Amino acid sequence: MLHNVVDDQWSITNNKKISVDKRVNQTKRSPFQRSFYVANTMEIFERLAWYGMYTLLASYIMTPSSQGGLGLGNTERGLIMGVVPFFLYLFPVVSGALADRFGYRKMFLLSFTLMAPSYYFLGYAKDLTSFMSIFMLIALGAGIFKPVVTATISRTTDDTNRGLGFGIFYMMVNIGGFLGPVLAPIIQKHYGWQWVFIFACIWISVNFIPALFFYKEPERHAKNKTLKQVFQEMQQVLGNFRLALLVVPLLVLLVAFYAGFIGAQSTLLIVAFLVISAAIWDVIVAKYSAPNSNFVSDSSDTLNNIKVTAQHLLAPVSLPWYLQKMRMGNKPFMIYLLILTGFWTVYMQIFVTLPVYIRDFVDSSDLVSLLYSFSPWLHDVLTSVNIDILSGEISRLAEYYREVNIGHSPAVLQEVIRTLSALDVRIPEHEIIHVFAQLNQAQLVTDSSAQALSKDIAMQWSTQYRQMNPATILSIDFLMIIVFQIAISHVVDKFKALPALIVGTAILSLSMLMQGFAHSMIFGGLFVSCGVMVFAVGEMISAPKSQEYVASFAPKDKAAMFMGYYFVSMALGNLFAGLLSGWLYGYFATTLSRPELMWVIIACLGFVTCIAFYLFNKHFIGDIQKQQLAQKEQSLSVA
Repeated sequence: MLHNVVDDQWSITNNKKISVDKRVNQTKRSPFQRSFYVANTMEIFERLAWYGMYTLLASYIMTPSSQGGLGLGNTERGLIMGVVPFFLYLFPVVSGALADRFGYRKMFLLSFTLMAPSYYFLGYAKDLTSFMSIFMLIALGAGIFKPVVTATISRTTDDTNRGLGFGIFYMMVNIGGFLGPVLAPIIQKHYGWQWVFIFACIWISVNFIPALFFYKEPERHAKNKTLKQVFQEMQQVLGNFRLALLVVPLLVLLVAFYAGFIGAQSTLLIVAFLVISAAIWDVIVAKYSAPNSNFVSDSSDTLNNIKVTAQHLLAPVSLPWYLQKMRMGNKPFMIYLLILTGFWTVYMQIFVTLPVYIRDFVDSSDLVSLLYSFSPWLHDVLTSVNIDILSGEISRLAEYYREVNIGHSPAVLQEVIRTLSALDVRIPEHEIIHVFAQLNQAQLVTDSSAQALSKDIAMQWSTQYRQMNPATILSIDFLMIIVFQIAISHVVDKFKALPALIVGTAILSLSMLMQGFAHSMIFGGLFVSCGVMVFAVGEMISAPKSQEYVASFAPKDKAAMFMGYYFVSMALGNLFAGLLSGWLYGYFATTLSRPELMWVIIACLGFVTCIAFYLFNKHFIGDIQKQQLAQKEQSLSVA
């Protein structure tokens, strides 16, 4: 998927433009270095491990513990899938600098050392605390891996082959991303949930071989950045430490409120205290910051002053942090990142919300029948049902609700349906009522007769009511990208970045709206699949353009730095996507049984993001053009 290659290959757009210009005078493409192929190989296995786990994660979190899952609720699902990926996309800010300092091979080995055992033990974590702790180690390992593998591709290519090199790398990313959600459900059905994590551990462990024996450290020409320089750059782009002292506690407070650690009244009081304290602090230190502020505001009219202002904004602040007012770094860039956070919040619902929604509400038996008519062998491989586990769950549920008349207990009936749907079968209500009555009668005779009846019922249901695993449906997105990305990119390249980004975001939002009607459709599985295809088109249009737009106004000597902090929007998007999904699904889908309202809200958020992009283009394009003009003048003066 593009969202994982965004962090792995942000420089494709820039590199392609550079290489096209310089390749005019080049007649021979340089051969790729050995480390280029090694890095691509490692990327395949890392993506295979991550997406094999991540596309099943939402379902695993909410699968009953009796079936090997965590057995947690929507709130915990949102917390896990929001907080941990948030840190995953922040770690590369620091890990990239560490890789430049200590070497790429060492960082590769460190990332694999963190991820391999963590994937293994993640399958044995059975409570929220231990699961999140181990998952955070995987995020740390992945956060180390991402900038190093991208840097390797960049360092092992030149102007003659960089465009092709990143194209190959992009293809490897999606091959690994496609194979993961295809293989993982097969492993889960035949061997159980723990083996999904064991195989993820195996895929990561395979990477030790190329890293140890075949990887050659690429040549690094730039000076290594110290961590101090990294944090200085962070202030230049995002904002100063004073701003962080307000924003970070607010994010922590949001998570604490969502998780139920703190009440609404206390949350509002703390928010008010933080904001008022920050404002008073600014008033007190205003006399120290006033000269700097006047300098910036008074020097933005002429071309020379634009250049001076740009240099001022990118220069370290001389005052101690506690004497500075809260200051946003590059204002247009920061506003763009905040708007882009809305894009990623909508985008991530395909992982965080869609798998659970398909499992609980969508009848995908039409896809199963369609696949059987296409290939009976693929049907058996991709849609198999574990009869023993299904039989055991039927017996357990019948025993557990023996004293309950589920025909008159809608809540219990829905709980039984959801529990069985985790095994990729969707049973009609009347069938469950009838079968449970039979099992109650059989249990009055002997337990063995009840078990035999459960076995027969499991075999019958696995044939009549078989469903397509949600992860398999999600793999359609990866397949679409592999097949159509080059063609779509060729068409989209003719348009400016921001209008294309708006169109792509609107298409993403439309696909979210489509999902809201899937559970009421006769061909629900096919409709969901069409929604995923529409999503893929929007993704292929918008995600690359979101990077290209940053590259268009980032200072040339600071392009890598700006693109690195582009991932802040992805981090925030993951956080908000998880928290929003947990609340929306718990209230609208579970409590009200109105999942379509949930998808309408998500789609509206996407359309609001489109409007925000339009307003940004209308009101901030002047500031961006001034930056671009300053860059050109600076380049001419250097030349």
